Amino acid sequence: MDYEVVGLIIALLLWVLWAMVTERRHRRLEERGQLPPGPRWWPVVGNIFQLSWTPHKSFANLAREYGPIMTLWLGSMCTVVISSDEVAREMFKNHDVVLAGRKIYEAMKGDYSNEGSIITAQYGPHWRMLRRLSTTEFFVARRLDAMESVRSRCVDRMVRFIEDAGESGTKSIDVGRFFFLMAFNLIGNLMFSKDLLDPKSKRGAKFFYHAGKVMELAGKPNVADFLPILRWLDPQGIRRNTQFHVERAFEIAGQFIKERMESMREGEVAEDRRKDFLDVLLEFRGDGAEEPSEFSSRTINVIVFEMFTAGTDTTTSTLEWAMAELLHNPHTLAKVQSELRSTIGLNRKFEEKDVEILPYLKAVIKETLRLHPPLPFLVPHMAMSSCKMLGYYIPKETQVLVNVWAIGRDPKTWKDPMKFKPERFLEPNTADYKGHHFEFIPFGSGRRMCPAVPLASRVLPLALGSLLHAFDWVLAGGMKPEEMDMSERMGITLRKAVPLKAIPIPHGGHGNQSGGHIGVGNM
Repeated sequence: MDYEVVGLIIALLLWVLWAMVTERRHRRLEERGQLPPGPRWWPVVGNIFQLSWTPHKSFANLAREYGPIMTLWLGSMCTVVISSDEVAREMFKNHDVVLAGRKIYEAMKGDYSNEGSIITAQYGPHWRMLRRLSTTEFFVARRLDAMESVRSRCVDRMVRFIEDAGESGTKSIDVGRFFFLMAFNLIGNLMFSKDLLDPKSKRGAKFFYHAGKVMELAGKPNVADFLPILRWLDPQGIRRNTQFHVERAFEIAGQFIKERMESMREGEVAEDRRKDFLDVLLEFRGDGAEEPSEFSSRTINVIVFEMFTAGTDTTTSTLEWAMAELLHNPHTLAKVQSELRSTIGLNRKFEEKDVEILPYLKAVIKETLRLHPPLPFLVPHMAMSSCKMLGYYIPKETQVLVNVWAIGRDPKTWKDPMKFKPERFLEPNTADYKGHHFEFIPFGSGRRMCPAVPLASRVLPLALGSLLHAFDWVLAGGMKPEEMDMSERMGITLRKAVPLKAIPIPHGGHGNQSGGHIGVGNM
């Protein structure tokens, strides 16, 4: 008992000491310049207790009182939240460089700094090299065109597997899971030219498991991010467990990399295999000054793993929300299916080239991204040095969050902002998600905009259109559209709180076609 009393006293003393330190820091920053307005904060915890499990909603509500640029304290972390297209325009147009830093959370901190990470690397020569590689090699039009058959094959396998799992219209499926498997398998093919979810691939199944655990852990709130005194303790074990699964995934990916390097040395290249992303990484040669002369195995591992974690969950989130909104709005579902079936017909497969003649399908994707951006705050920015924006002082190392969820639902910009209305994107001169229309930036803007937008703009309509063309959809358990739970939950991306369950009923001449499928039956 005496030890418990001593422990409690020490804990209280540490709490008081930390409260004094954080309060002095807050006051010192406020004295240096006028921070954006914000709610009153409490010692140590700041404004954390004013937030809900859906912080994007809490921030949007606070912004109505304190304005579209406001200051919050998340523990000791000074955070500026931007909640309007006007302030976002000011940020990305006039302060893009100084705010191009990255706030690195504990789960994202590896043992080898951020070498190879285009997401978490700080703005500088190394990051610019990675960005250039992404835009000129990975996601350039010529390579995406060359890999059209890869995307088609992965989506076709998803369609066949959904038909098998739905037992020809008699059984409901977890829609989001099949999107996740398709996206993961697609990245595997783009990176390694391999079906990682093939039942014969034990390594693929293990990689899938460890990558999934990392995404799960990265999406959990971590108290060590907000109270630095706890970082060395890692009380929730998030950093420790994340690094464990990252290392296991790296070991598996390292085997794929080693095999490819050996085959390249021996001149063994499959005649029917197109150049994939791993080839690009292994063939890279830099200037040896600001760029490495070649990539280390560790850097390649980081880039590979980041492709999986960044591409899989965001694709899954968007497609599951699109299906959920369509089933929640039957008239819209009927309209997009009518466009698909009247334009494509029932006697041939929906193909990627068809997307350009399907404006309503593209509008459905855009409306989904407006209401349900996969990353409601984008990836957190950080001020690399102190600056002034709109007359307010932004201290160095301040976290900057752009609440694109709130911006996409701003009634000052959007008519009926809470309604799912793809028709709004059929009007002339409507916003696009290429980063130039600040009322609609689900992929960000400026230097740190997501470089994979060209790939996403091809995969999203192809995957969604294929399922809408091939199947009619009925909610599981006789549920009515108005009874659907459309609430959200935060993870690494913004997902449905309740996974979407629906019955796929093969439409018209669509039946099970021969060929392989995504092998998840034993996973």
